[in-house]
Amino acid sequence: MLDRKEHLSEHFTLEELIKTSFKTPDNNEPPLEAIENMIDLCENWLEDLRFNYNTIYVLNSNEDYDTSKEVEPLVINLGFRSCQVKKAMERAGLNPSKTSNHMKGCAVDIRCMGVEQAIRYMVILLDMADQKKQEFDELFLEKRGSVYWIHFAAKPEDNRRKIGFILK
Repeated sequence: MLDRKEHLSEHFTLEELIKTSFKTPDNNEPPLEAIENMIDLCENWLEDLRFNYNTIYVLNSNEDYDTSKEVEPLVINLGFRSCQVKKAMERAGLNPSKTSNHMKGCAVDIRCMGVEQAIRYMVILLDMADQKKQEFDELFLEKRGSVYWIHFAAKPEDNRRKIGFILK
C-alpha cells in the first residue's frame, strides 16, 4: 500500500482520491488495481484538465504556463470508494451505484464553483478525448441543491462515452 501522502501524479495524492466522510474498518484502503487506475486517471486526465483550465481561464493566455504561479487546483470531492464505504452510504440512506466506477478507482467527482466552471471542465474533457483519441466512460454534470460537480470516469477498457446531466 502506498503512503496516503504519496503522489499519484504531480498534483494529486492518494489521500485526495481516497478521502471519505464515512468511517469504516478498512479506512477506504484501495487494492493495487484501483491504485493503478487512479494513477492512470490522474496522469492521463486530471493533470491535463488542471493544466488546460488554468492556461485558458486563469492565467493570462499570452504567458507561458508557469507552475510556480498561483493556479486553481482541481478539488476532488470523491475518488475511490471501498465496498465498506458503499455499505456505510447505503446505511445512511444514500443509493450508490452497485457497479460504480468509484469502486474500481476509475472515477472522480470534481468540485465546481458553479455551473459555468462545470461546463468549462466538461468542454475541456471532451476536447481532450477528441484530440488524444482517448475514450472515457462517463462525464456527468451533477447538481444537488446549489452544489455542482463533475463526475468523470475512464476505465482501462470498454469505455462507453456516456455524457449527461443529473440535476436534483
